[in-house]
Amino acid sequence: MPSLKDVIADPKKRRAVIDDGVSVIEAEVGDKGGLSGLAIKAAYGTVKKVKPGFVVGALHHLLDDFAGKVDPFWTSAVNGGGDPVKTFVSLGPAVSEALLSITDDRARTAAGPVRKTYDQLRPQASKHVIEAMPRLAGLLKKHAV
Repeated sequence: MPSLKDVIADPKKRRAVIDDGVSVIEAEVGDKGGLSGLAIKAAYGTVKKVKPGFVVGALHHLLDDFAGKVDPFWTSAVNGGGDPVKTFVSLGPAVSEALLSITDDRARTAAGPVRKTYDQLRPQASKHVIEAMPRLAGLLKKHAV
């Protein structure tokens, strides 16, 4: 099985992963409900309005770091002998914190509304990333297996 970094080294595959990643984000934001869902949808809309193409650009710039953080979890899930998606989902809290460590570092240097929005949403971010694990695992299974 190739590493996730190997998969995204191919420009066509990288673009497909980014496109599917945007779809995952759009679906996750769209599924949010309640007051926190309204806040997430508003923040997401603000970021997209202030800087069109931000999500695609962010995924492109973060993808190598994300792959490096997620690859050990995914490899363990795939090599575990069971359903790699279920195994990966069960690792959700650890995967979430690994991914958020990257965005936390990047957010420290962000300016303006992006930083403000990130700071407002970060306290609940782990919960939302964990909720996204089934879709994230599906994306990985599609491109990395």
